[in-house]
Amino acid sequence: MRTVKFSLFTLHFSLFTLHSSFFTLHLIIMVQIGSAIVSLDIFEKQFVCNLAECKGMCCVYGQSGAPLEDDEIAILQEAYPKAKRYMTSAGIAAVERQGVYDTDFDDDKVTPLIGDSEDCAFACTEKGVVGCALEKAFMNGETGFRKPVSCHLYPIRITKYNDFEAVNYHCWNICNSALKQGEKTSTPLYVFLKEPLIQKYGAEWYEQLCLAAEHLEGKR
Repeated sequence: MRTVKFSLFTLHFSLFTLHSSFFTLHLIIMVQIGSAIVSLDIFEKQFVCNLAECKGMCCVYGQSGAPLEDDEIAILQEAYPKAKRYMTSAGIAAVERQGVYDTDFDDDKVTPLIGDSEDCAFACTEKGVVGCALEKAFMNGETGFRKPVSCHLYPIRITKYNDFEAVNYHCWNICNSALKQGEKTSTPLYVFLKEPLIQKYGAEWYEQLCLAAEHLEGKR
C-alpha cells in the first residue's frame, strides 16, 4: 500500500441564495508535498513541448538567463569545455567574459546571456530550432550533465522561500503550441515533466505527486 504524505490546502467560503439559505464551497487551491507547495496548474495543465512550432524560443527570450542551483556551478564549469564545440562564437565569448554564470536583478545565479540580447550563451541552433549546447554534449555521451534543472523543468518555475518552495506553472504565449499538443495527447504537465521532477525532488516525492493527482481527479 502506498503511504499518503501530501496535504491539500482548501479555501472555504459560503454563498447565500435569494431565499436566505446558503451552501459552502470547499476549493482545493494548492498541494503540499514535503517543503514544496504545488500549484493546481501542475495537475490541470495539459502540456507537451512542440519544437516544430515554437522553435525553442524559451532559450532566447526572457529577461535573464536560466536559474541555476548552487551545486550546478561546478558541474557547469566541468561540462563547458565539452559543450563549447556546439556553442556559437558569441556564446563562447560571453562565457569567457562572464564565466559560466551571471547574477540577475534578484542577485540569483543564472546562465549568462549574450551581450544585451536575450539569448542564452549555451543556446545553439540546428535546422531552425534553438537547442542547448550542454544538452547536445550530454546526448552525445560527452558529459553526465544534461542541462540546468530549471531548463529541464520549464514551464514549471520554482521560487524558493525561507521555509518552502513554490512550484508554479509559468504561462507564456510562445508555449501555446505545447498546450494544444498536450490537450491533443491528454498529457498532464506533471506527467510530461516526470524526469526533471524526479531529478529535482526524488522518486518518492513524485509518487506523492501522482497520488495527489489521483485524489484531485476523484474530487472532480
